[in-house]
Amino acid sequence: MKSFAALEHALERWSDALWALFIPPAHRKHHQTELVRTLHRECDDRALIMDRQRILVPNAFVIELPPESHQQLADSSLQLDSYLSNHVRKYAAEQGYTFAGPVAVQLTEVERTEVGRFRVRSHIAPP
Repeated sequence: MKSFAALEHALERWSDALWALFIPPAHRKHHQTELVRTLHRECDDRALIMDRQRILVPNAFVIELPPESHQQLADSSLQLDSYLSNHVRKYAAEQGYTFAGPVAVQLTEVERTEVGRFRVRSHIAPP
C-alpha cells in the first residue's frame, strides 16, 4: 500500500507542475478542479441504468483544448491522460458505476475554443 500512496503522491506533484504550465497561477487550482469535476459530471449526466446493480457510464472522453493549451500539453499528454483516467475510475468506483471497456481520456486541439476554455465529449466504447 505504501507504494501506491507514493505513486499517487508523485502523480499529484506531477499534475500540479503540469497545470502550472497550462493555467496562470491565480486560476490554476480552480481550472484543474473544474476539469476533474467536468469529467465526473459527464459520468453522472450520461449514466445508463441497466438494472438495480449496474449503472453504465461513458469510458471514452475527449477533452477539446485551444491550440495554445494543447501545444503546451502535447509532450505530456499520455501522462495527463493516465492521471485523468485514474480520477474517472476512482470516482466511478465511489459511485458504483461500471464501464463497458477500459477508460480512456484523450486531449485534442480545437480551433474554435477560447483560450483557457475546454470542452469534454464522451461516449461508451466497447473493449
